[in-house]
Amino acid sequence: MTNRGDIFETGEIFRDRKLVRVGHVPDLERVVGRDDEIDAIGSALAPAVQGGPPETTIVYGKTGTGKSLVTRCVCREATRRAEENNVTFAHAYIDCSDYGTETQASRQMARDLHSTVKDSVGEQSIPRKGIGAADYRDIAWEMIDDANVDAFLVILDEIDKLDGDELLRSISRAQESGKADAFIGAICISNKIEYRERLSERVDSSLQDNELVFDPYDARQLEAILTRRRDAFAEDVLEDEVIPKTAALSARQHGDARKAIDMLYEAGRLAEMEQSKHVTEAHVDAALEKAEINRFQKLVSGQPPHVKHILRALALLTEQADRQQFRTAEVYDMYTNIADEVDTSPLSYDRVQRLLKEQAFLGVTESEHTGGGHKEGSYRVHRLLRSPEIVMKGLDRQ
Repeated sequence: MTNRGDIFETGEIFRDRKLVRVGHVPDLERVVGRDDEIDAIGSALAPAVQGGPPETTIVYGKTGTGKSLVTRCVCREATRRAEENNVTFAHAYIDCSDYGTETQASRQMARDLHSTVKDSVGEQSIPRKGIGAADYRDIAWEMIDDANVDAFLVILDEIDKLDGDELLRSISRAQESGKADAFIGAICISNKIEYRERLSERVDSSLQDNELVFDPYDARQLEAILTRRRDAFAEDVLEDEVIPKTAALSARQHGDARKAIDMLYEAGRLAEMEQSKHVTEAHVDAALEKAEINRFQKLVSGQPPHVKHILRALALLTEQADRQQFRTAEVYDMYTNIADEVDTSPLSYDRVQRLLKEQAFLGVTESEHTGGGHKEGSYRVHRLLRSPEIVMKGLDRQ
């Protein structure tokens, strides 16, 4: 019989790993670098804490800038403060990237609301299918009245992925139309600054002028965010330069707090798998490479084999030459060599040229038209937007 160790052994790297897991909503005091934004969301919810109407607000910003985190943290704090004031404040959170139709989002609103007011209304049957969006909203309005809710807030995350604006119109006019007695508002979170321009005139006119923009984090803010989560790790496990390096790399590449936290977690996981006693800068470098490879794999995972051969050709040229840009003809020559090696018939030159343009459009490569002087004429050059090592490793893992 094989003598195994403990297959569930996790080592001594982490003390409380949930603090560095994406999706964890920390206590408000752990949120740093967003004081003005916290105050702005707090001001929007301040009337609701006193039993008045929450102010509908549209929040913009790139992924990982703290929009959802701040909104959910402040909303949770508003619930506590409302209880102290003997006010019943309820809320529902809807991720529109998961619930993208009006019916799905309306159902999720009712289900999430029920989890908040279940003690007051008891068990409630909310069917998964068979009724329409308006019926799900009616269930929500009835629960609000049965639970004597004073103020209700709907958080519509990634609202730009929601089909249509009927749900937002219904929320903004629910009290006015007599659907519910409570004050009702919404916080709409979008990655697209032009989201409001897509709304119909009647919905736009029903919204207030509260708009808030979250800028990307800088290195100092990211370092503060990661430092606040240092206690996810056991004492003296993190080497001194791990957090500053993770923050600097993240600020330079994207300013995304989610990715920075995930990179720190992955560095810890790599140290854990190596059974190391410390998380080092080398683990951060390895975690960054792993993340870049994973992102590249997602970009090309659905691409046909010949596109991958073309990208491999461009990566090999970049590795072999002391430059980064290559003419279409150079890429095509290398591509045909690769096609011969894998025993497949190469595509035509024109087809390869079109595929290279498509990859530039998708953000995998960059292409530009340049002039070679009057003897050579103009031609198109291409370059990778990632290191050839990342591209090769990503393609090798397909």
